[in-house]
Amino acid sequence: MNRLNAFGLGLFALLAVLVSAGQAAPAEPKLAVQAYTYRSFTYAEALEKAQAAGIRYMQIYPNQTIGAGLTTKTHFTMDEATRAKVLELAKARGITLISYGVVNGKDEAEWRQIFAFAKAMGIGDIASEPKVEVLPLVDQLSKESGVTVSIHNHPKPSIYFDPTFALATIKDFGPNIGLCADTGHWARSGFDPVASLRQAQGRILTLHFKDLNERGVKTAHDVPWGTGVSDVADQIVELRRQGFAGYLIMEYEHNTPALQSDVQRSVEYFRRALAAPTVELARHAVVPPEFSADVSATWADKRGKDSKRWAMPQPVFAPDLSNAELKPGSWVWEKDVLVAKGGGDIWTKESFGDFALSLEFRCQEKTNSGVFLRCSDPAEWLHTAIEVQILQGDAENDKHIAGAIFDCLAPTRQIEIKPGVWYRYVIVAKGSKLNVFLDGENIVKADLNKWTEAHKNPDGTPNKFNTAYKDMARAGRIGLQYHGTPIEFRNILVERR
Repeated sequence: MNRLNAFGLGLFALLAVLVSAGQAAPAEPKLAVQAYTYRSFTYAEALEKAQAAGIRYMQIYPNQTIGAGLTTKTHFTMDEATRAKVLELAKARGITLISYGVVNGKDEAEWRQIFAFAKAMGIGDIASEPKVEVLPLVDQLSKESGVTVSIHNHPKPSIYFDPTFALATIKDFGPNIGLCADTGHWARSGFDPVASLRQAQGRILTLHFKDLNERGVKTAHDVPWGTGVSDVADQIVELRRQGFAGYLIMEYEHNTPALQSDVQRSVEYFRRALAAPTVELARHAVVPPEFSADVSATWADKRGKDSKRWAMPQPVFAPDLSNAELKPGSWVWEKDVLVAKGGGDIWTKESFGDFALSLEFRCQEKTNSGVFLRCSDPAEWLHTAIEVQILQGDAENDKHIAGAIFDCLAPTRQIEIKPGVWYRYVIVAKGSKLNVFLDGENIVKADLNKWTEAHKNPDGTPNKFNTAYKDMARAGRIGLQYHGTPIEFRNILVERR
């Protein structure tokens, strides 16, 4: 059954975002790309793809085939004519080469050759992981050539995997020696990228900037920026706080068929992040490309599938209803529509705390139903659950009409529910806050902590419930009500938060 339509929003971001009048700090990092991102292509093709993505700076690495008629590789041993060709290809694409690495010399002669190569190419930085005992030589050659050295941090067995060790190792050297802070490798090695950036303040020369699908896992892979677990928004906030204006180098190591699309999505996210006030970045309100924080775009066709922060929602009920509690035959799927056949309500077996629930419902004449939230005991649902009302028709009590939190809070206005027409609820529960959207309109905003007494609403009117909503469980089961009248549901999805 194809009920998993793409769910194109981070609903909590929707509720959290308040546009700030604050302005971004003037210092901004410059976006570059590590040519290793395009290691399956020639250097010439990498330049073409970087240009297409809108990137103007590149860090090259050793041993990429040059292409454009040359079978030689990008290496510090290139002859003068080949170096000229490499620079010519970059210039033709409007791209400046800003760094070379990660590279190490086997002896002093080779180190001298590396620095001479960088200086001849107009490259101002070398990314490296030199042995500790070689650092005085590297420092000397850096000062002689004017080429900075950025210490990179591959995971173990690299000695620089730990930012504390790396910083302690370079602390006695001048500003020409700093870090090429690889935030992805920090995350793979179990370090918090944001905390590590803060720790390294003042010693960061360049970055290998990344967003990963997992943290603390060596095999974690890149995902488009803003969709993973590396807190790239917080990384940019921290760099903004530091006034970092150096090169932020995208090194996208996940060699996927969607590589160019992922690179372009990351570039677009970076542009949105730079344009956003710090408060929006810090609240993760900058939306990655192919996502939406607009409730009207809930069913957008393109939602990223690699996301952890912007995770795909899941169907509430399995195709065989194996994850549901119900009387046999009381609810059935009919062509992707969940239909009540009589005999009681249907409940999830799982509990949900903070979540976004989206579903569509269709009524018939005089339908009465509801959506139950955070129920701790389905046998006593009246007093252990919150009900968002579904009703076809009017009610004398406006706390009983469609969209109401049943018997507790009326919607901001009554929306006509016509028989045979599909309507969509988006219900967002976070802590004590509950928001109900009916066809994109936010008709209920409730703070459950305001219900401090059993049987009494904040406005003084009575309600049926033995437990004050303030004291209700903050996690429980989701249910759909059968109240003796026809009701149908479809596209029933939940996203945990």
